[in-house]
Amino acid sequence: MSGIPTSFQDLFLTAAPAFTQPGLQNFMVLISGWICCTGRHTLTGILRAVWPQARRKHFSAYYRFLASGQWALDAVGRVLLYLCLPFVPEEQILAIVDDTLNKKSGPHLFGAGMHHDASRSTYGRNTAAGRKVCFSYGHRFVVLSIWVALPWNPIRGVALPVLFRLYRSKKRTPPSQYRKATELALEMIGVLASWLPADRRLLVEGDCEYACKTVVRGLPEGVDFIGPVRKEAALYELPPTVNGSKTSSRRRARRGAPRRRGRRLPTLKQWAEETSSGSRFRRGTLSIYGREVPAQLKDRICLWYRVAYRRPVRVVLVRDPRKHYEDQGYFSTDLSLAPEQIVQRFARRWSLEVTFRDTKQFLGLEDPQNGWWRRRKNQRRRKKKAGPQPHATRGAQAVERTAPLALVAYTFVHLWYFEHGRVRQDVRLARAQAPWYTNKRWPSFQDMLTAARREFWRDTLSRHLPRNRVSQQIRSGLALLGIPA
Repeated sequence: MSGIPTSFQDLFLTAAPAFTQPGLQNFMVLISGWICCTGRHTLTGILRAVWPQARRKHFSAYYRFLASGQWALDAVGRVLLYLCLPFVPEEQILAIVDDTLNKKSGPHLFGAGMHHDASRSTYGRNTAAGRKVCFSYGHRFVVLSIWVALPWNPIRGVALPVLFRLYRSKKRTPPSQYRKATELALEMIGVLASWLPADRRLLVEGDCEYACKTVVRGLPEGVDFIGPVRKEAALYELPPTVNGSKTSSRRRARRGAPRRRGRRLPTLKQWAEETSSGSRFRRGTLSIYGREVPAQLKDRICLWYRVAYRRPVRVVLVRDPRKHYEDQGYFSTDLSLAPEQIVQRFARRWSLEVTFRDTKQFLGLEDPQNGWWRRRKNQRRRKKKAGPQPHATRGAQAVERTAPLALVAYTFVHLWYFEHGRVRQDVRLARAQAPWYTNKRWPSFQDMLTAARREFWRDTLSRHLPRNRVSQQIRSGLALLGIPA
């Protein structure tokens, strides 16, 4: 497709199995516009950013593509997964699940509701203000991503989204259609596991909300989970049959089913205070958040019966030697992982929070305004009723598809930069524009996005300028647009 750089065309064409020929053209225009748009990422703003390519069709064609097009977002996610696999050389693939809230407003907005706003809430108990819980109105998306190590810095990584689900509040959803966020996460985990090759294993991690029995007990065969353990969690020893010890003849003579769990173990808080020879902390070093951190650890294999049922888990208790942070507990259903590996891999969960922040700040994840509707002219507003509204399903597919396209564009930018990015040059340009970043060594997502936009603008200007003056005029034009050449 003319107007799109060859490097991006080759990347976009890998998504051809998910679309028809006209649909693929619409998809390429929208993703290109999402990357090039420097203002608000509404659909009109996106089309305006690539108007020479978008004007070949009526603008309503792109609205229909999102609202009623015959394509599936999961098919795009499958393409993204296969594009990510070459950058994940390990046998075990790390998937991160979490949700994000896109704040919205409007009287008739499909799928929107009041949700917990983690960005405005506080969790401190010892502060003067105390704990504060806030709610905001908008769309809540559950996202499943793949953790990929950066080629130029393997210690750090990025969470590339591949699967998406819109969570609808129970109050505004018909009972037959309502599904909890944890059920949506489990569905995506099953879909992702079915796509993986036979020689790849899947390790999923999530926060307290997803470290629950709905997800952990429902994991597909061969899939493991890492998550936090509540301090008051009821942990048990393994039953004698699992532990390998022989049951006494007196016990065998009793009637009834064999024991499913052993004796009750101390809580994490009680376990942290134990000083016996077999329960002391040992010193260790954790490689988390790009640096080496000293820590004290202790671990045990036990049952978290309420969450994992009869599946053994390895529980790790971590203490900060400097006492700057409270003791934290984590668990893993993969017993082969060392305690340090469990903590280090759980720390990678924060990369998905960085993904949400970057897509909202640089790709306008909250900007699309589709999914709402107006009443007819001279028609009075209907009296509100409690519960789900049957007429408020206009724009359902548009809501479920449009915002995730920002996350798809985020993944495409990284995949393109992994192949065609110039790390040293982009870091040098970034430091020239912001010389106060004296310790900057690696490109950020903003630097990658700037390089991608520069590629689009260079291709556009080179097709309209004389060849003998291309380089100089391209530099001047890009400088005027605020994009360094």
